[in-house]
Amino acid sequence: MKRKEIKDVALKFFTIHGYEGASLSQIAEQVGMRKQSLYAHFKGKDDLFLQVLHDAKEAEISSILHYLSKVDTLNPKADLLGYLQLVIDLFQQSEQLKFWLRMSFFPPLHLAIAISEEVIDTEEKIQTVLESKFQEWIDAKAIMEDTASVPTLAFLGIVDSIMLELAYGNNEQRLNDKLNASWTVFWRGITQQ
Repeated sequence: MKRKEIKDVALKFFTIHGYEGASLSQIAEQVGMRKQSLYAHFKGKDDLFLQVLHDAKEAEISSILHYLSKVDTLNPKADLLGYLQLVIDLFQQSEQLKFWLRMSFFPPLHLAIAISEEVIDTEEKIQTVLESKFQEWIDAKAIMEDTASVPTLAFLGIVDSIMLELAYGNNEQRLNDKLNASWTVFWRGITQQ
């Protein structure tokens, strides 16, 4: 239980202050222990940070894959718009995913490679499942395209645009404008001959 409590407190500190601004002493104090006692649970700040990051990564993957498991071949438009709204909601409302987003864009320099590998792993897992959904929609003639990778990558470009807006601006109007424009062009491209 103490390990989870430490990670929960660390998540808050890392999200608010970043890696550099978060202090193991402050985290330990918030949990009600001495800094030295943290080392019974974690090797150090890097270990704690990477474990909190891994938990956030798993939360994103789990949420998105759960959503995609319920998607069928009947209504790709609603399902894809639902996916985009899920991404917005997750990254605006979940502390874990705010942290994940912030660290994927602004990693501590000495952990940038490790974080990049986690981000790429996440993208590949989601892309694989999403591509299979696009293939199902193509096979059902719900959308047009020869290879599922093309609309999948184009769709993920919309997701990247949303993430960028959430990371840098979080201006609701700009977010909606980018989403609506990107979506209109994307949907037109995969549904017209």
